[in-house]
This record gives sequence, C-alpha cells and structure tokens, in this order.
Amino acid sequence: MPGMVQVYTGNGKGKTTAALGLAMRAIGQGFKVHMIQFMKGNIDYGELKTARRLAPDFTITQMGRETFVDRDNPDEVDREWARKGMRLARELLGRDDLDVLILDEINVAVDFQLVTKEEVLSLIRQKPADLELVLTGRYAPVEIVKEADLVTEMLEIKHYYHRGIESRRGFEL
Repeated sequence: MPGMVQVYTGNGKGKTTAALGLAMRAIGQGFKVHMIQFMKGNIDYGELKTARRLAPDFTITQMGRETFVDRDNPDEVDREWARKGMRLARELLGRDDLDVLILDEINVAVDFQLVTKEEVLSLIRQKPADLELVLTGRYAPVEIVKEADLVTEMLEIKHYYHRGIESRRGFEL
C-alpha cells in the first residue's frame, strides 16, 4: 500500500487532534506510529499518557521546552531541539518497522526558522514509498503543500479562547 504525505494546517483548532485520530485508526489496524512533537516539551499532554498505554505501537517524542518559543527571536536551545527532531525524523525514515511518521508542529518550526523548508522537503522526497508522513502546524509553506498528497486547512470560525477560556485538561492538554 503506498504511503501518502498529509498536511494539516491553518489557524483553526484540530491539526494535532486530526493527526492523533489518524494515529489511533492506524494503530487499530496493526500499524506502528511515531509522532515527533516539535516545540513541545515537559508538558504531560493527554496524548503522551495514551502513547505510554499503546507502546510499543505508538511512540511520541517531544522535541522542545515547556515554554513558548519567541517567533521573532528564538533561543538557540529551541533551534537545537528542532535539529534533534529533524535528526530523529531522518533516522526513523530508515526503519522498516514504522508505518506512520507524524511531525507535529513542523510547519510552525519552519515558520519560526528553527528548521528550513528545504530540510522538510528533503524528508518528504526521501520518504519510503510505504510510509505515511503527516505534517501538522499553521503556516504550511506553499512548497510543502505542493509536495503533499492531501492537505486540510483548519479554519477558525469561533473559539472559546477568545472569551478567556484557557486550555482544558482532556481537550487541549
């Protein structure tokens, strides 16, 4: 079965959630999934707890700090985390036992100049034919969109965050 390149982008909520839903469906069919979360770290998101329960079929590796990255002035430590994430992604491309690789928030990492779009395009082009590659995050570069087989843009129409409601455990965390 040929593996596709899927991109979930846009300013609306649900990009990571869509990728996690895809992961659950794949695991249910006996596939192995690895998600690399760029720019996320040390936060006990619900999906991390789920991945621990589903191991070894589902692995999540966080590549970032718990703090937000300054878009206009990213810290060198954030660049180093992103480089580590890309190294891991390249390593995972070579594994025969992996069916789905999810690069969560990779588009944001490109937009923040932690990773170059050329590096991501290279990953896409080096992808084994049977590996499903999923890229999430706002600001997907047009070049990545052109290389993808499926692109979904999440559009925010209304969000409770604008009413002052913070991230909620079990829904955003």
